[in-house]
Amino acid sequence: MPNLTRLTTLDGRYADQIAELAPYFSEMAIMKYRLMIETEYFIALSEQKEITQLKPLSLENKTVLRALYNNFSLKDAERIKRIEKTTNHDVKSVEYYLKSKLPTGLKKYSEFIHFGLTSEDVSNLNYTLMLRDGLNHVLIPTIQNLLDSLKILIRASYDTPLLSLTHGQPATPTTIGKELAVFYNRIYRALNHLKAFKLDGKLNGATGNFAAVTLAYPDVDWLKFSKKFVTALGLVPNLLTTQIEPHDCSCAVYDTVARINNIIKDLDQDIWLYVSRGIFKLRKKEGEVGSSTMPHKVNPINFENSEGNLGLANTLLRFMSDKLAVSRLQRDITDSTIIRNQGVALGYSLLAYQNTTKGLNKLEINAEAVKDELNNHWEVLAEAVQTILRKVGYNKPYEKLKELTRGEKVTEESMRVFINELDIPKVEKDKLLKLTPAKYIGLSVKLANLIVR
Repeated sequence: MPNLTRLTTLDGRYADQIAELAPYFSEMAIMKYRLMIETEYFIALSEQKEITQLKPLSLENKTVLRALYNNFSLKDAERIKRIEKTTNHDVKSVEYYLKSKLPTGLKKYSEFIHFGLTSEDVSNLNYTLMLRDGLNHVLIPTIQNLLDSLKILIRASYDTPLLSLTHGQPATPTTIGKELAVFYNRIYRALNHLKAFKLDGKLNGATGNFAAVTLAYPDVDWLKFSKKFVTALGLVPNLLTTQIEPHDCSCAVYDTVARINNIIKDLDQDIWLYVSRGIFKLRKKEGEVGSSTMPHKVNPINFENSEGNLGLANTLLRFMSDKLAVSRLQRDITDSTIIRNQGVALGYSLLAYQNTTKGLNKLEINAEAVKDELNNHWEVLAEAVQTILRKVGYNKPYEKLKELTRGEKVTEESMRVFINELDIPKVEKDKLLKLTPAKYIGLSVKLANLIVR
């Protein structure tokens, strides 16, 4: 049960729904990732033969050290937090914690923990790894689940005719599946873009010049060491930085997530409108209420919830993307407090994806409403008729159809009377007389099948 005294909705009302993000973006997660980086850095230093004051660690010692972050617990996190109350520095508290946990035989090497580093060497790596892992283990699979649900709906509606609305007015018919396939394709392409990102990391000291470590051990190839260490973490080494890694790759990720969010918001709004038109019905769930006063209502609340959370997510994502790429001279600390909120932005995104998926899984096509709506708008065949008239060289065909249809109620009868009176070849006239709004869907079926085949 979520804590009812929590300030934010993510940690209160929606805590259970986004719990899977906690291992990647919580305060405890920050500590765990930092502990991992500090530990692996200490191990990597021990393997440099030029650093004679630090002997190579045994396999047993490496296993003991790695167990510190592999088995990191809430109790461990609380201990680090107590240290921070004294240090008032979050990275330093992890350093002190690790020093306190060194096996007895390694205590003499304790000053090689965080040796020659600035806290940003650790922080840029931990936040980037958190972003990468949170995306790969939670966000990307959840978006894929949304796509899977969307594909099921496309498969069920690929050939179901639908009245289009351009500018809110009746327009050339399509199919439900084809319109949903447009959204599938947009999300799919953006998701592939997101999957393709290679995130950067840096390990180069207080102002990015390797000054301290080079002074202490000039014979070590620190450029090679940095590249090897960052690469081993699964990141792309960025050797040219100030004190901070400039966050450009992370900002590109935020922008891409925001773009995916905008596409899903567009889907939410269109589905909402289809529900309001009666194109879709929502499956009822026993015990749920749609209104505190109107018992008949079954509301598209999942799509509305998603739309709202996407707006919150993108406000943060766009702000972070704009702000994190800018820093005064070699460093200011504004990025430190801001980047902690990447998990908040992704939390709102996750809520939205879950709600859109739930909403999609509740939808049922209202075949009768779809049919009735098309049959009430025979004027949409005006495009078809005037196109055939253009083909056969009819005088001013557009104007002729405009006179018949613009702002007028056109019925099946009045359209057929109009077509019968046209002086055009019989083969073309017969083609038009067989046409109905439901049959005037072009290649919609084939286009939808590009997704579901």
